Amino acid sequence: MILLGDPQGYTKYDINQPIFELCTAWISDNISRLNIKAVLCTGDLVEQNENIILNRKMLNQTSREMWQSASRSLARLDNKVPYIVSCGNHDYGYRASENGMTRFPEYFPIERNSTWRDTCVSALPNRNGIPSLENAAFEFSDEKWGKLLVITSEFHPRNEVLDWAKKLASSKKYENHTVIFITHSFLTSGKDCRRIEKEKYKLLDNNGADIWEKLIRSTPNIRLVICGHTANGKGKFEDNVSYRADANDAGKTVHQMMFNVQTLGGGWEGNGGDGWLRILEFLPDGKTIAVRTYSPLFGISPSTKHLAHRTEPFDQFEMTIER
Repeated sequence: MILLGDPQGYTKYDINQPIFELCTAWISDNISRLNIKAVLCTGDLVEQNENIILNRKMLNQTSREMWQSASRSLARLDNKVPYIVSCGNHDYGYRASENGMTRFPEYFPIERNSTWRDTCVSALPNRNGIPSLENAAFEFSDEKWGKLLVITSEFHPRNEVLDWAKKLASSKKYENHTVIFITHSFLTSGKDCRRIEKEKYKLLDNNGADIWEKLIRSTPNIRLVICGHTANGKGKFEDNVSYRADANDAGKTVHQMMFNVQTLGGGWEGNGGDGWLRILEFLPDGKTIAVRTYSPLFGISPSTKHLAHRTEPFDQFEMTIER
């Protein structure tokens, strides 16, 4: 699997948009070579969901132009591989989750990517009652790993979303699946790495700590949680990622990983993240996920290829999924 962090830094400036397209083009080009089964994205596809007033200190694109950019980049993956997006706070409301309105279902209906038809096994209507992939589950199968279920949720998911996810993962059909849960806001960044307890958004519902208590810790087969959202504008890589592991109520380890590199490459008004993404390699032992951090932007040129792989302990590590 490939993990993309929050893309809003790419889509909000026209000059940055080709970097996101390069990332998805690289993924498309490597589907067979890397045996890519799915692409995960932590959300915030746009900086503002519904706004026509430009603030050139933070963007030079209207919301429509940003959605078009995100759609254009991800179109490279259509009919080739499922991409699973956990919509973020900037994907709702006008500028930042003032309400549950979102353009996501308009730009990403299930009909646009044929691979969703084969993998999507459940979905729950969004806050506006519209059928949408904002809350959806996708099933995958591997000879060594067996059955996997990836569940994605809206930003600050409602109680009914957490109830749906719990019932689905715990059902007889999926109780023996290894479950990956992806949601936009869950962990803080850097060494602190706490589950988020409070945020200043009108869409309050459930934060990271709530999600842990209501869903993750009591659902024994959820073994990996992936999120984005938090970042540090200072630009240090280690301040824009985080990881922790805790035991659930069944005594099994739950790995939790935050990845959001939008401020790298120049801060909040920089190039959007230097093209960094993560490769999640599910090893043949059926229990180890090897995490690597790579940039197609640096990797495309012989003069910068030596910078394309990050090798610090927080950039490459392994997670063991207990059986």
